[in-house]
Amino acid sequence: MDILLIMCAGGLIGNRIFPAKYKKFNEYAQVICTCLLIFSMGVMLGRRENFIKELTSLGLQSFILCFIPSFFSMILVFILSRKFMEKKDKEVC
Repeated sequence: MDILLIMCAGGLIGNRIFPAKYKKFNEYAQVICTCLLIFSMGVMLGRRENFIKELTSLGLQSFILCFIPSFFSMILVFILSRKFMEKKDKEVC
């Protein structure tokens, strides 16, 4: 919840207060901070003693967490597009 509040505050400040002339600097700072974050996450994972053994289970969990929402999103889009596209086709005729 804290992260969402901070993100909303940052978006509001960036939209209303932050000067446009510093936009390019802000973009570079975001890329650098993102790279540092990914690097530090890699260091934390690499320090784990059983990381190589856990890598397969982490990969499987990641795949499942990616596959399930993607699968249900595709089903929902398919159902909604058939429903609304049929209505549009009927209106055109």
